[in-house]
Amino acid sequence: MSSLFERFDLAGIQLDNRIVMAPMTRSRAPGDIPNELGATYYRQRASAGLIISEGTPVSRQGTGYLYNPGIYGPDQIEGWKKATRAVHERGGVFFAQIWHVGRVSHTTVQIAGAAPVGPSDQLGGMAFGYNEQGTPDMLKASTPRRLETREVRDIVRDFAQAAVNAREAGFDGVEIHGANGYLFEQFLNPGVNDRDDEYGGSRENRCRLLMEVVDEVSALIGAHRVGVRLSPFGTLFDMPEYDDNGETYLYLAREFNKRGLSYVHLHDQGGQGMEPMPREYLRTFRETYQGNLLLAGNLDQAEAEKLVNDGTIDLPVFGRPYTSNPDLVERMKNGWPLTDFDPSTFYGGDARGYIDFPTYEEEQARKARQALIDEKS
Repeated sequence: MSSLFERFDLAGIQLDNRIVMAPMTRSRAPGDIPNELGATYYRQRASAGLIISEGTPVSRQGTGYLYNPGIYGPDQIEGWKKATRAVHERGGVFFAQIWHVGRVSHTTVQIAGAAPVGPSDQLGGMAFGYNEQGTPDMLKASTPRRLETREVRDIVRDFAQAAVNAREAGFDGVEIHGANGYLFEQFLNPGVNDRDDEYGGSRENRCRLLMEVVDEVSALIGAHRVGVRLSPFGTLFDMPEYDDNGETYLYLAREFNKRGLSYVHLHDQGGQGMEPMPREYLRTFRETYQGNLLLAGNLDQAEAEKLVNDGTIDLPVFGRPYTSNPDLVERMKNGWPLTDFDPSTFYGGDARGYIDFPTYEEEQARKARQALIDEKS
């Protein structure tokens, strides 16, 4: 049997297999509150060894997209309980990806039309807000406001509370979203972060916010329940390239080694049309980071098996195929064909393109019923 289908010990949490469902924004939570539709979506996919939830904002300020389920209010905690119960009833393991978008937001998403916030006032990215006609639309992000030092410390507390809320909601752990051009990556990148306080300037200072959040969250829920997502060399949402990018992430890897985290999750943005992360760098990161390593980014089964078998990664992460194949594990295990995904239904909408994709066995049963009908007619 392929190593992908073996059980795996994730820092003391037992996974039924090594296949991970990626965090994917689907924008189907009216009022930013998780609902039964979302619970059904995650229940259908619970044969994954690990599910990482769509990004769930730690505050209204941290929100950049309409209809994203948050993790900062009591109604949101109660809503997420529906999804965590659904996943656990099928024996799945479920981490919440906790998230602050930073500058990648729009005034129509913020409280009272406030400006988004970031390490600086440098503009970048796209948001999902309301256009001039008052209808949901992808919009250029609004000009951000530079965070004051005391406000940066407030964000650490927001993440800490979000982690506690996630555990109350029934999640097995949290993934701190430090990738893809959002708040933490904005602080890491000297092309965006021009601060002269303790959160800017040197590599250590630029990494300080992420490390403070990791430490505070770990102290509250246990480091073995904390993962971090990173995207070395990422340029998504107008992130500029910079000379010591690779060394910055190796510095983080060495710091994470001291903390006994559940995992580090690297996202290769090559699958999203950006320059791919060099595979030689992936191997260098693997040599530096001693804990469990996850990789996402347009993987197929063959490459995932190769990377696991040669020790480059521990767990492969699959995104878009999971939108249209709720039984992705079973399809891979049995060599069954995959259903094509439908990008037009990725963001927003209703059940169509969200919970109406059948499993392979359901497809075959439907075809058998139709064959009987055709035979009788």
